[in-house]
Amino acid sequence: MPEKIERPTRIQAAGNIPKIIDEFVGAVNTGTAAVSIARMKSPGGWEEPGQRPAFDEYTVVLKGTLRVETETAIHEVHADQGFIARAGEWVRYSSPGQDGAEYMAVCLPAFSPNNVHRDA
Repeated sequence: MPEKIERPTRIQAAGNIPKIIDEFVGAVNTGTAAVSIARMKSPGGWEEPGQRPAFDEYTVVLKGTLRVETETAIHEVHADQGFIARAGEWVRYSSPGQDGAEYMAVCLPAFSPNNVHRDA
């Protein structure tokens, strides 16, 4: 049955300073295990630990710049650009620019603390 999502659920983020994660679809807000869709707002100077998730993550930057580090390169992903991180690949996200970043993230299967596999 079709379902309207009235509002996202705010989820606590990992990182050195607070970042906003609003999950629209996923394990927390809708009980969906197959996919998660969330809007992220990270302030300037935010960075999180590296991770090797067990999900594919598709990111579209709406505002600002998101830095994505991989084992082989550092990518600056600007507004109206996207990035794909495949399951099992090491990745680390940050928003070092003064204005931070706003972006949408889609994870298949859905993000959970048990399948993100963050660095110690």
